[in-house]
Amino acid sequence: MADAGHNLSDVLGLILAWGAVAVGRRTPNERFTYGLRSTSILAALANAMLLLVACGAIGWEAVQRFSQPPAVAGVTVMLVAAIGIVVNGLSAWMFVKGSEGDLNIRGAYLHMAADAAVSLGVVVAGLVMLFTGWYWLDPLVSLVIVAVIVMGTWGLLRESMHLALNAVPPHIDLSAVGDYLRQLPGVTDIHDLHIWGMSTTESALTVHLVMPAGYPGDAVIDGITHALNERFSVHHSTLQIEQGTTQHACSLHAWLVAIDH
Repeated sequence: MADAGHNLSDVLGLILAWGAVAVGRRTPNERFTYGLRSTSILAALANAMLLLVACGAIGWEAVQRFSQPPAVAGVTVMLVAAIGIVVNGLSAWMFVKGSEGDLNIRGAYLHMAADAAVSLGVVVAGLVMLFTGWYWLDPLVSLVIVAVIVMGTWGLLRESMHLALNAVPPHIDLSAVGDYLRQLPGVTDIHDLHIWGMSTTESALTVHLVMPAGYPGDAVIDGITHALNERFSVHHSTLQIEQGTTQHACSLHAWLVAIDH
């Protein structure tokens, strides 16, 4: 039942992931000027929370069964789990490529891969119970399943929570981006550098560039945004040019300066 419940949660997780991809393709409008790309972040977060809730239910049931382990149909357990290995293994293989750069897809991939491994453990446990009658293995394997799921899900929960709170995406080095911008020709200083995830695959940046000589021209700006995309995977950059004659810092300026230095 633990393995089946986990598989059911993964079906719901796949539906969430697919729905987020479909909704994220909608074009921006007057209300959602960035579109609905961030739904992929919400889907990854929901996937992680769904798995943890399922783990709590499975763990609670397993602990209660230790006192009086019920008889288990070992053959049925093995057959169902074997089917799970095939289905989850193929599903995980289909998600391997997309999981490398998309947290939403990685959430679905982790679900499938964990399921295949867990189902293998269930087959082994069913075989042992069939020949030995050690039915206490049933709740024990359930707790092992819970441990495997929690370990695989914790990173997904942490990363999706960070993205939901507009944290700098983990693959982007804020200090490196700041150093690159400061060494640009004509730039004497930068401030109010913000980087956040627009979705699980796209990131955005805003920054004030202090350039005493004034606006350097469209070609220079285009070159900077192209370099930010190529070198740091920043897909949407907004650059504000200042000459440094007045204070243009936003309310977070002092705090950001303290963090930066």
